[in-house]
Amino acid sequence: VPGVELTVSCRQLLDRDTFSKSDPLCVLYTQRPGSHQWREFGRTEVIDNSLNPDFLRKFVLDYCFEERQNLRFDLYDVDSKSPDLSKHDFLGQAFCTLGEIVGSAGSRLEKPLTGIPGKKCGTIILLAEELGNCRDVATLQFCANKLDKKDFFGKSDPFMVFYRSNEDGTFTICHKTEVVRNTLNPVWAAFSIPVRALCNGDHDRAIKVEVYDWDRDGSHDFIGEFTTSYRELARGQSHFNVYEVVNPRKKMKKKKYLNSGTVTLLSFAVEAEHTFLDYIRGGTQLNFTVAIDFTASNGNPSQPTSLHYLSPFQLNAYSLALRAVGDIIQDYDSDKMFPALGFGAKVPPDGHVSHEFPLNGDASNPACHGIAGVLEAYQRSLRRVQLYGPTNFAPVVNHVARSAAMVLDGSQYFVLLIITDGVISDMAQTKEAIVNAAKLPMSIIIVGVGQAEFDAMVELDGDDIRISSRGKVAERDIVQFVPFRDYMSGGPGAGLSMAGLAREVLAEIPDQLLSYMKARGIKPHPVPPMPPE
Repeated sequence: VPGVELTVSCRQLLDRDTFSKSDPLCVLYTQRPGSHQWREFGRTEVIDNSLNPDFLRKFVLDYCFEERQNLRFDLYDVDSKSPDLSKHDFLGQAFCTLGEIVGSAGSRLEKPLTGIPGKKCGTIILLAEELGNCRDVATLQFCANKLDKKDFFGKSDPFMVFYRSNEDGTFTICHKTEVVRNTLNPVWAAFSIPVRALCNGDHDRAIKVEVYDWDRDGSHDFIGEFTTSYRELARGQSHFNVYEVVNPRKKMKKKKYLNSGTVTLLSFAVEAEHTFLDYIRGGTQLNFTVAIDFTASNGNPSQPTSLHYLSPFQLNAYSLALRAVGDIIQDYDSDKMFPALGFGAKVPPDGHVSHEFPLNGDASNPACHGIAGVLEAYQRSLRRVQLYGPTNFAPVVNHVARSAAMVLDGSQYFVLLIITDGVISDMAQTKEAIVNAAKLPMSIIIVGVGQAEFDAMVELDGDDIRISSRGKVAERDIVQFVPFRDYMSGGPGAGLSMAGLAREVLAEIPDQLLSYMKARGIKPHPVPPMPPE
């Protein structure tokens, strides 16, 4: 789980001290998943006499895209050494989710502090940064010249073995090159290795390299060795990176011995392995579209047995699934406008069957404001349309694919949530649509409601067998299917099971987004610079 470091600053705090300015302290509270109880997570240091503190002590949290992580920041003016917060003056508080901070421009969120009636409490500024645990990957290429000839008949068959040194002076193997046959002047292929594996984060630590002549029976002959360090290698191709390969035994025996050949670094490059958070911080927006199954197999909406029944007392499965997933994803969508479509109903005015009708009735702009807006449009549609059939997924998949095809540059990524009772009529067309969509910046989440057998949905999920159409295999796995009934527990635990549903459904999105960016060679944008205060 990636660690995220939160930096806290405040501006224009209330002044509670008579003779000097407040001495602020910030306390962070978090909630366990599914619990509403706040627990203290940690405190910053106290900063004396400041209404605009930039706290030095940071909070390090585990970040889960697929969970809603609620945070509460309380500010106090510290008046004594007592750890008991009730002995100090309360200066206000702010609530948000970790996703809200991460999803803001540059992962920087500014919020007003509230909690003291009738007073302006100033603002809090929260900055999230992913912890560096060195994600750099180095790519190196070497060649050698005039290595010792070890084979009786031919020349040598050289290969190299790399070792990193440990704290206690021992060595751990970290890379082996391929064997180049029958040459004393091999050029090895370039190879990539995490910098961590090469030097464990210490750029000056010794890296030992041994050169061998390969023998079929495994008794490889030692040609010689040399040592270097990550810092030296990072200078790239230069006279510093030409190494004498020395065999210590020969050196002791022969006065005139110079070396057993040389190894030269031909090229060196280092690149960060990008993460989901790098793209989000760099401004990639998630666009969320909802498609709801309005086919007759759901049952008559006026009957309590229907999956679409609108009870005055509780949300139906469609509404619950929509809210569970939407509540999390909306933190990553800055305009909070979500296109919402229905399929499989006869729609007014003329009662034709449609497989992509706007729930809000506006074909030119099917976007609804917020998850609440989508729920409202869904309930309004249920009263306007007649449930019918067949169940065709391909039109809504292609609808989102058309939008995704217009922004291939990585600035936007599209997530389509299909909620369905699972009886699909256009399997071949849907597979074709998914195989085409797999080239685009999009993912599809299918939540199956009701008691049907969901074999077709499991097939679309493609976790076990990658989906294909007319001999073309999808280049990425972009579908995640989850049966709603696995999370249906009524009663007090219902909130927890909805969090479980969201977790299951969203868990694959970060890797799916990365697989698109990687396949297209798209790098995250650098984080926009801070505006001067």
